[in-house]
Amino acid sequence: QVQLVESGGGLVQPGGSLRLSCAISGFNRQILAIAWFRQAPGKEREGVSSFSYTDGTTYYAPILKDRFTFFRDNARNDIVYLKIFNLQPDDTATYYCATKTSAWTTNQNAGALVDAEFDSWGQGAQVTVSS
Repeated sequence: QVQLVESGGGLVQPGGSLRLSCAISGFNRQILAIAWFRQAPGKEREGVSSFSYTDGTTYYAPILKDRFTFFRDNARNDIVYLKIFNLQPDDTATYYCATKTSAWTTNQNAGALVDAEFDSWGQGAQVTVSS
């Protein structure tokens, strides 16, 4: 079972930036993809970004791609990051990282930001954007 621990959340003023980290451990099966999701109060969880270890493709939710950047240290396979720029109050949410080790239900392109596709989840990091 993969263990995931998010960190880096906090209170940020509008217009600020933040870097979230996701530490990965316990993987004894190949991870096919890793993703960031978020859930705002009273809203459904939504996909933010994901990365395919199979072919190196990075996916973003179209409305977020200009301010969100997924990145990782290529020399390490135990941590990934999400950098968020120009934070807005609507970005207030709990941010989760998740991994996928099982086969895609449909295909990678269709499932990359679908939470049901991912089988291990972290506990989440709270991000609050407020002045």
